Amino acid sequence: MKRLMATTALLALAGMAQAAEITIVREVDSNNYDPHKTTSRAASEVLFMLGDTLVSLAPDMQTIDTGVAESWEVSEDGKTYTFRIRDDISFCDGKKLTAADVVYSMNRWIDPETKSPVAWRAGEVESVTATDDYTVEYKLKAPFSELLYQLTQSFGTIVDQANVEALGDDFGVTGFNGTGPFCWGEWTPRDKMIVTKHDGYTWGAPFHKNQGPASMDQITWQIVPEENTRTVAVITGQSQVTQYVPYIALEQLKSSPGIEVVQSDLAFWTYFMGFKIDKETVSDPAVRTAINLAVDQEAMAEDLFFGVVQPAYSYVSQEALDWNHDLDDKLLKYDPEKANQILDEAGWVRGDDGVRSKDGVKLAPVAYVFAGSTWGKISEAVQAYLREIGVDMQIQAFDATVAWGKLATQEFDMFGMSFPYVSSGDALNLYFRSQNMPTPNRMNWNDPKTDELLLTGATATNDADRAAAYGEVLELVQDAAVWLPLYHEPMVIAQSTDLETVVPHNIYGSGLYKGLDLKFKE
Repeated sequence: MKRLMATTALLALAGMAQAAEITIVREVDSNNYDPHKTTSRAASEVLFMLGDTLVSLAPDMQTIDTGVAESWEVSEDGKTYTFRIRDDISFCDGKKLTAADVVYSMNRWIDPETKSPVAWRAGEVESVTATDDYTVEYKLKAPFSELLYQLTQSFGTIVDQANVEALGDDFGVTGFNGTGPFCWGEWTPRDKMIVTKHDGYTWGAPFHKNQGPASMDQITWQIVPEENTRTVAVITGQSQVTQYVPYIALEQLKSSPGIEVVQSDLAFWTYFMGFKIDKETVSDPAVRTAINLAVDQEAMAEDLFFGVVQPAYSYVSQEALDWNHDLDDKLLKYDPEKANQILDEAGWVRGDDGVRSKDGVKLAPVAYVFAGSTWGKISEAVQAYLREIGVDMQIQAFDATVAWGKLATQEFDMFGMSFPYVSSGDALNLYFRSQNMPTPNRMNWNDPKTDELLLTGATATNDADRAAAYGEVLELVQDAAVWLPLYHEPMVIAQSTDLETVVPHNIYGSGLYKGLDLKFKE
């Protein structure tokens, strides 16, 4: 029934589509579209289209280019950034953007009252002030080598204070007044998000073929959890582009007339299951280590994802900046015999039902995951592997609109997550700072040495010191088996050949970025 309803919705959208309208199918929705209050990729995909950031990241994932700021200067001590703001930018409602809007947005982002799970990305801020209508002075308490990169993320989106205050808790739920190439149309949670062209937009970054206005009049982000329905939508032209390509259908899509598949490996996206290490059962390092040894990531990559993804044994890709190669020979890999031995020696005894227990406590950790085909397959595969060693993992799946809230609680023992990054520091600062508990540090990893090393890495003024600090953090958390790494995923986009070929953009996994270069062939 759900599949039929989704297909019917897609057919209706296809029938309504005009020459400059497209539908993008995706697997899950976001919990909201407030840039300071969500870490969802689904939110970033839309926010990049609705808003702008101080600076932009080119598709090469290395070059920092202009954004709302047309230029910037950095003091010799690395603590003061002076941004010159463009004077030709306006919000969707026509109001002109000034330095005051930038200051409000940055200060709202880091305000403890906002409770942003990603406030750390703004650095250790001393102050953000406007020295005139088009100049912003951004002062740090300590250097932050990744500041400009972090300011390109959707979390740094410039928002309209009047719009935020007028909507209150409904900001990013019922509306959003931004300066991006598209404007808020309509959001029906768990169904679709519609954005419409911002006709006045002409300030796209230089790396775009089109600096604006956008070629598309309307984009509909349609939620389609079922893999088969997404595949049919692309093949039949109901959807013109998607990065949510079912790997089982990849070869079919590549050979289908009218379909083009493009891929990028310029950034990293890793899937893992984490342990809340102060919870009963998974607080035992022997349990966490055994679980790591019980799962065959190589078989999962082949059987579930047809060899498109890379099996992961490390918390970040071994190709990422500042990976600690001393760990290459210490990674936990599939060895169920050793997993059973470790649990035996730790006193976890199998019962008549095959499930282990210790001191009257069953080894049955509760795992929270996202509903949908991807995490359904992953969690069920992990569950089957763990049963072989006497661990009875209990799966609870939640729709993305509520899952993020659930994952901020203390109610679970394990959780499923995936994340984008371009460096070890980017990943480690996200997940392992104690100040990021209870989310995104859902493991409750509270270690002063880790905090000290992360600060050293973030404020390092040379590559060697940064790499040494982050390398030591990697060793600490991997030795503690805080996660079960699963696989590293490339960016794959399937599109209609009626469109100009998309250049995938890996920023926070948002392959279509601002949508400025989405265009039908002439």
